[in-house]
Amino acid sequence: MNLQERFIRQNPEQLVEVIIKYHGSLDLIAEQLGAVAERLNETYAILTLPLGMLPYILSVPNVEYYELPKTVYTQLRRSMSASGVYQVQSPVRYNLTGRGVIVAIIDSGIDYTHPDFRNPDGTTRILYIWDQSVEGTPPPGFRSGQLYTREDINMALASEDPFTVVPEQDFIGHGTAVAGIAAGNGATSGGVERGAAPESDLIIVKLAPYEVPGFSRSTDIMRGVKFCIDTAQYLGMPVSINISYGSNDGAHDGSSLLEGFIDSESLRWKTVISVAAGNEANTGHHFFGKIQEGHTEYVDVAVGDNYMQLFISLWKNFADTLTIELIAPNGQSTGVINQLQPVTHVTVSGARMVILFGQPTPFTFNQEIYISMVGVSGPIINEIWRLAVTGVDIVDGSFNIWLPLTPVPTRSTRFLLPNVENTVTLPATAQRVITVGGYNSLLNTSTAFSGRGTPYGTFGQKPDLVAPAVDILSAKVGGGYDSFTGTSMAAPFITGSAALMMEWGIVRGNDPFLFGQRVKAFLCRNAMRNFAIEYPNSTWGYGTLSLNDTLDDMVFLVQ
Repeated sequence: MNLQERFIRQNPEQLVEVIIKYHGSLDLIAEQLGAVAERLNETYAILTLPLGMLPYILSVPNVEYYELPKTVYTQLRRSMSASGVYQVQSPVRYNLTGRGVIVAIIDSGIDYTHPDFRNPDGTTRILYIWDQSVEGTPPPGFRSGQLYTREDINMALASEDPFTVVPEQDFIGHGTAVAGIAAGNGATSGGVERGAAPESDLIIVKLAPYEVPGFSRSTDIMRGVKFCIDTAQYLGMPVSINISYGSNDGAHDGSSLLEGFIDSESLRWKTVISVAAGNEANTGHHFFGKIQEGHTEYVDVAVGDNYMQLFISLWKNFADTLTIELIAPNGQSTGVINQLQPVTHVTVSGARMVILFGQPTPFTFNQEIYISMVGVSGPIINEIWRLAVTGVDIVDGSFNIWLPLTPVPTRSTRFLLPNVENTVTLPATAQRVITVGGYNSLLNTSTAFSGRGTPYGTFGQKPDLVAPAVDILSAKVGGGYDSFTGTSMAAPFITGSAALMMEWGIVRGNDPFLFGQRVKAFLCRNAMRNFAIEYPNSTWGYGTLSLNDTLDDMVFLVQ
């Protein structure tokens, strides 16, 4: 009898969790094993069952395999060390904590009651929360939302029921996690799981939800950027802004008004803006084509379940002349449409469509062909739709098509032959922001999801660098910590790092011009380049964040 068998015999009623791969009825499996089942998807589940039932799992025909949970280790500490942040925070090195710098988070809000966002005396580190999702008293110069001050939040924290005083909550949890990585002080963990700038002040802009939870409007982001910079300038403090939202609606070349606005704002005051590259590389939402004159290229789009509306955005060189035709799964067609018909209204297979041939703007040489589809009496047919693109008069021939970002349950909407490049989302495609991709710092590998740029040497080359993005432990709503994955979690590593750099340079007087593009330049110059590949590139940019090397380099240049 081995140790495991002996332990089972001695503790048969002890409950354990088991991961199973299965088929068929999960309820039947649970019943046979006396277990409680948690379905993860159609083939994986977690069973909680008495330890004594463990030897009988594989006797259940529908269980294909099982595995006991593995011991996992916190990724925030490992990731902060891998990024050189903890070394820079160390009292024996630079002793940087973000003091005197504002970290601004434009996101889904924050759990302001979480200990990681409070001072040692229990008061808040948050200067302002602007909740754009409710009506109330907005900041001066803005028309909507409710502004809460540090005094309001401290009054709430001192009360028995804080949310009756400041009824502000992060219902998604995304913004709280982002804030924890950028600026959490790790109070819940005794300072162990601290973020990058644990003594910085905070400004929080809670975006108004739009249709789907987690989705907001770009105009609200623009308002948020302006508010954060206005406030920082008024207070005379440098500011590091984080944006972990993105969109596919645009040319992805920095030419939209959203990108232009953010670029222009990045030149105001002592500001750094970091933006997540997005998680679009493996979603199938981008198609790249090269058309020849007189030829037709067919682009197949699989539409998922329950889509009431969808857009298809094609961008091409204005010098090229194309025609398009959209063909429904049942063979019905819009007919061939050319640029002589700048606006076309047509209903095909229950989908009302508006097809627009755009014009170059003062900011872009390219032309957009935009197709809007709306279900008339129900969802758009969830089968394969075909877009026929025909070259009429071709000079360049290159074209890109994007589908919208979609919530996880409906990610079945995708191109059948997608392209992973040019998948950085807006506004991370703005030129003057720091565009942050994600990598797995535990394995030192790239991730399948992190948005990729165009080949370097072309306009719009991105990302700038990458930071940890897999299984990052950060503050969760309600207290404590949880694990998060995505480039949304990579961006605040850079946001917090920029705050530490500005503390060293501006607050401590070592480099009064350490903001904007100068911060980006030092971060890119000193990024770790661990592989024998060409840098910069569309996956890694200039390499992985190495704040310790960055500070060493700046000190060397100042001396």
